Amino acid sequence: MAAVTPAPDHAAPLDWAPLPRMIAVARSTGAPLHLSPALVRYAGLDQLDDWLDRWEPASRATLQRALAQPVDFSLPLSLQVDDRLCRLHGAGHWVPHLGLHVCLFDDGSAGRQAELATRAQSDLLRLTADNVPALIAYYEAEHFRCVFANKQYAHSFGWDERSIIGHTFSEVIGEEATCHIQPYVDHMLRHRQPVSYERRRAMPDGSPQWIEVSLLPHLDAGGRPMAAFVLIVDITKHRLAEQAVRESEERLAKFMQASAEGVVFHQDGIITDVNPPVCRLTGYAFEELLGRHTLEFVPVEYHARVIAVWDSGEDATYESEIVTRDGERVPVEFIGRTMERNGERLRMSIVRDIRDRHAAQARIHHLAHHDALTGLPNRMSFMEHLDRRMALARTTNEQMALLFIDLDDFKRVNDSLGHLAGDKLLQTIAVRVTDTLRATDRVARFGGDEFMVLLPHARHRHDVEDVARKLLAAIEVPVDADGRLISVTPSIGVAMFPGDAQSPAELIKHADSAMYLAKSRGRANYQFFDPAMVQTAYDALVMESQLVQALERDEFVLHFQPQVRTRDQALVGAEALIRWNHPQQGLLYPDRFIPVAEQQRLMLPLGQWVLREAVRCARGWRAAGLTGAPIGVNLSTVQFQSAGFVEAVERVLQEEGVPGEALELELSERMLMDDLPDVMHKLTRLKALGIRIAVDDFGTGYFSLRHLKELPIDKVKIDRSFVQDLPHAQDAAAIVRAIIQMAHSLGQSVIAEGVETTRQLDFLATQGCEELQGDLISAPLPAVEFENWMRRS
Repeated sequence: MAAVTPAPDHAAPLDWAPLPRMIAVARSTGAPLHLSPALVRYAGLDQLDDWLDRWEPASRATLQRALAQPVDFSLPLSLQVDDRLCRLHGAGHWVPHLGLHVCLFDDGSAGRQAELATRAQSDLLRLTADNVPALIAYYEAEHFRCVFANKQYAHSFGWDERSIIGHTFSEVIGEEATCHIQPYVDHMLRHRQPVSYERRRAMPDGSPQWIEVSLLPHLDAGGRPMAAFVLIVDITKHRLAEQAVRESEERLAKFMQASAEGVVFHQDGIITDVNPPVCRLTGYAFEELLGRHTLEFVPVEYHARVIAVWDSGEDATYESEIVTRDGERVPVEFIGRTMERNGERLRMSIVRDIRDRHAAQARIHHLAHHDALTGLPNRMSFMEHLDRRMALARTTNEQMALLFIDLDDFKRVNDSLGHLAGDKLLQTIAVRVTDTLRATDRVARFGGDEFMVLLPHARHRHDVEDVARKLLAAIEVPVDADGRLISVTPSIGVAMFPGDAQSPAELIKHADSAMYLAKSRGRANYQFFDPAMVQTAYDALVMESQLVQALERDEFVLHFQPQVRTRDQALVGAEALIRWNHPQQGLLYPDRFIPVAEQQRLMLPLGQWVLREAVRCARGWRAAGLTGAPIGVNLSTVQFQSAGFVEAVERVLQEEGVPGEALELELSERMLMDDLPDVMHKLTRLKALGIRIAVDDFGTGYFSLRHLKELPIDKVKIDRSFVQDLPHAQDAAAIVRAIIQMAHSLGQSVIAEGVETTRQLDFLATQGCEELQGDLISAPLPAVEFENWMRRS
């Protein structure tokens, strides 16, 4: 009967058909992958599916439990064959990488005795193999899978005697080692002859190991390779011993033939041997050096040192010089040793040419004191020079000037053109600055785009000014960087010694402050140190930087001051007022930062933020049913005059989903007077969106009444400077009365801001002022508190 084997299965890559004994290959579920012919004949099986049905019930359950466990097993079993019950012994081997059991079934009588004998022989073979002082393995030739390995072999590669079985050669020793020895394996299989070779490998602790590997082919009756024996012997001790002898023999020759260093042997100073590097270094031939005294080649001033080292007999390393055939003095390092050679006590000196070392040290010193990009002295070098010059100047009553140069907006060059263009610009500017100065002046790159210039003997201020003007003119000339013309302007701060400072740090600080003053005055100029003005300019620049960060970090908030109807105190609007939650200084009011924002053109992004935030709040309050009154937003001149202002307002309203009636824009008189046709055009477009227009701080400027009549204005705000003196000041009362009457005659409403007392309120109500705003009604409130105020009102 033929073996029962299923259709090809990728989980069973091995060919089991040739196996002659009763063997079953089964999954953990009991499903068979193969039954050998011997088992099929013995059990009388016709198909795979019923192979378990032939087992006696108790044996079947025991076998199924054993197959379900991923471990080897050995069981006594009973098999129903025709009308008789046969006793069998079943042994299963779990193959982890295939996920199945290979089961061997033997007759319980004569077969059992043969198995025991075979196992005894196997155990004896295993015991012998495990105690042989060599690594032994046996690999089948077709797939190079391990069939047998002794303990030493398995452990050597991180396996044990059981887990290594079934694994391929490359899995056992690794891909790298496999590639190294594959040619030997191929030679053995091709020529069917033993192959031996040596290999060095690293032990787990990193130490080297030499092994001798023998590959012995196992041939079948036809002379074809069935498998291969691997025999590995550790020969490390032998190789180390040979290496020690070889190194001992070669060490002296290596010293003598060293290409980079010279070696001289001498006895009592008389040269007995030299190597080629000494000849090349001195320019003398080997024969010209032998028999001469070593001190002939050492300058006189070094003789005492050399003789002292000889007399001590100790090993020593020291620097000296030698004189070549051409008379050149070459710096060298002597390494003196006393040793035995050919039974004689000799002095050996290694002669090391250290010209490169000295050059490297000089280079390191240069790099430590100079800027790598421009070649100018660096900050450390400049500070040392400044300290020395100031100390000298104190003794000679010399006056000096320190110029701190900073390139304006240099970061834009790097950001737009790249750092290579920026580096080219810095290098060019360094050359221009140097060429502009005298030989006695000192220039250094202080870091980034900062340069420092020290002018000694600066007798007169106008001389310093002349140098500053020349530097301004030289630096701002465009530079050709790879076909692109780029230019920057410098801001130069000047501090004088001893008038402005008494120490290097203080002089640099004051020059730096003067440079900030130059930047605050429009850049591209120079300024001398002025304690009062410099501090103001510096504070403004710091504030400018912090304002930019505040926008990025969302540190601004809006407070809202209610605007009410005079006759019944009903809410008719609210003015949005910006505040800054400064991380160090707390809540800042606009007068602390708006002037700086206006100077540095930060009002445009700041004004846009206020506009959007106010509209967003109006949307929320309308949705909550708290108020439909408009929110007033003050406009800056920069914001109102910017291109696309009306479009920006319209876009904010659309994006936030708020009608124009929810917004009231407040403009100063000055803003309405500039370019009347353009103002008229913008206001008309804003009115078309439903936005209300108010004139803020009315009465403080020079606004023409004709303009007030022609422009589409809804409301006039009386400035608080008039309201605060009511009702006692006659002039203020007269102005307020006139503003109210004039606005009413033009069909415009009036609101008074800064109302703080009931007497002011009564006067304004008597004069017909429709709306009020001020602390009497409510101080400006954060958004949440304003919501609570609206709910209470």
